[in-house]
Amino acid sequence: MRPMSVALTAAALVSGLAGAARAEQLQGDSLLGAISGKRVFLATPLGGEFPLNYRANGVVDGSGEAVGLGRFMQPTDSGRWWVDGAKLCQKWRSWYNGKQFCFSITSAGPGKITWARDDGLTGTARIEP
Repeated sequence: MRPMSVALTAAALVSGLAGAARAEQLQGDSLLGAISGKRVFLATPLGGEFPLNYRANGVVDGSGEAVGLGRFMQPTDSGRWWVDGAKLCQKWRSWYNGKQFCFSITSAGPGKITWARDDGLTGTARIEP
């Protein structure tokens, strides 16, 4: 292997390890602090974003109007959210027929998270204050 190839391979490996070290599953107070009072923008498959407001009083509301949800379901809804150990849980009034879902949330760098819902669905999001 040439010295330049070795250097590039080592740099890629170190970069990957640094990224893995940053990824941290949020739980308890760290999860609460990351979400409470924030606006979370879920990335959608077609490149748009779906905004959800996690209010400090435990209310969550969202609007899918910008991504065209009005054609498929009620475009806006609200519900409750809470932290249960290492999970962020939420229950909407009408979305998902009011079914409760819980999510594992992992930090993916400043203002970014990945999520995994308890039914296996996964995705990414960005967070704004």
